Amino acid sequence: MTSLQMEPSGINEMVILKAAGLKRVFGRGQAAVTALTDVHLEIPAGSMVALKGRSGSGKTTLLNMLSALDEPTEGQVFFRGCEMTKMSGKDRSAWRRKDIGLVFQSFGLIPLMNAYENVEFGLRIAGTPVKGNKEAAEHALEQVGMKERMRHRPGELSGGEQQRVAIARAIAHKPVLLIADEPTAELDTRMGLQVMRVFRELVRRSGMTVVMTTHDPGIMELVDHVIALEDGKIVSRTTIE
Repeated sequence: MTSLQMEPSGINEMVILKAAGLKRVFGRGQAAVTALTDVHLEIPAGSMVALKGRSGSGKTTLLNMLSALDEPTEGQVFFRGCEMTKMSGKDRSAWRRKDIGLVFQSFGLIPLMNAYENVEFGLRIAGTPVKGNKEAAEHALEQVGMKERMRHRPGELSGGEQQRVAIARAIAHKPVLLIADEPTAELDTRMGLQVMRVFRELVRRSGMTVVMTTHDPGIMELVDHVIALEDGKIVSRTTIE
């Protein structure tokens, strides 16, 4: 491992996502809790970046800032040079639908829809042309090993299967940025590696950027960069050779 250098150096190293002086405080007065403090980072386009740290270290809070799901108390977030923290809520929502794929720890699947319908519905929300939705949804489900189970509803699927459907929904519209909170937490080792291979292939083929949290040391060895957080601060940055 070497010291992580996140500076633009050619087309593959252009910065797609940047955080400058992020601070997030929840509550007020004596009840205030500081979740992030003075966080600065730059994410190169076309890379896989893992955020690691103990529970409560600020990983999920940082993901929420980077995906404009939450607003920082202080600081700025930039996507391709555009300051997201200045955009209206409506514009941020439109940006997420088009350019971002999101994977949450809570899968967020619609109970009355089967796996295929959940993924296809995600495509419609993203505004993709309806004509190609069937093929795109089925391909995404095939990539995560769920095509044979795509007619099953969430209640008929295991936690790991639901996670794979959620991942398929997040990647089906081919976002330029995938933000994932513990995307392999509910998966066994074999399926976790398969999902990571899917992510790596998307990075290689389309230049997609992946930012994810993980506790799995094996997963951390498969990414390009690892950023460690502790008590709401970045304490180390490494590049995986």
